[in-house]
Amino acid sequence: MMMPLSNQPEKPFNNHQDFLIVGLGNPGKEFSQNRHNIGFMVLNHFIDQQGSRFSRLEYQAFVQKLKWSDATIILAKPQTYMNLSGQSVAPLMHYYKIQLSHLLVIYDDIDLPFGTLRLRANGSSGGHNGLQSIIERLGTQEFPRLRIGVGRPPGKKEAADYVLEDFNADEKGQLPLIIDHAIQTIEDFIRLGLVEAMNRHNGPLGE
Repeated sequence: MMMPLSNQPEKPFNNHQDFLIVGLGNPGKEFSQNRHNIGFMVLNHFIDQQGSRFSRLEYQAFVQKLKWSDATIILAKPQTYMNLSGQSVAPLMHYYKIQLSHLLVIYDDIDLPFGTLRLRANGSSGGHNGLQSIIERLGTQEFPRLRIGVGRPPGKKEAADYVLEDFNADEKGQLPLIIDHAIQTIEDFIRLGLVEAMNRHNGPLGE
């Protein structure tokens, strides 16, 4: 049985090997399998693989800290709803004294084919409201992000409706491999740095 979540942040770490890994999504069971929630899905699987769990609520995010290799990793799932993600991420960045280069934001992207990963050092939001909120609250777009392709909506379906739909049956069958690929990318970002992780992992699954 999970322990009750605490609203009080713990004492922050101050070394320069801290990373903040943020998965974007919407809170609530009704959204849990949506395309928009791929960031949450990746962090849920990552923390499961580490034998841990999200056990605290800090700055409107479910948070857990892990010791991994020589780094301290702070995993965060903002609970503000997607469009207000920056209200959680910016205070976490400030409190834990995270360098911009050690922030990684994971989110869905309709402009990439389903299953394609793109790790980038910086850039605009590309119309993604969650990322735009983070950019506005941090006052910069100079931070790494991992885009996970969910594909374009079919026909004349609105993008906003499409991303709030669950993955279809075929997509769900492929999700475990895509999520594993994303987790490997996170690990290499931490272990090897941004450029090497980009070289290893950018592209469709299997490339």
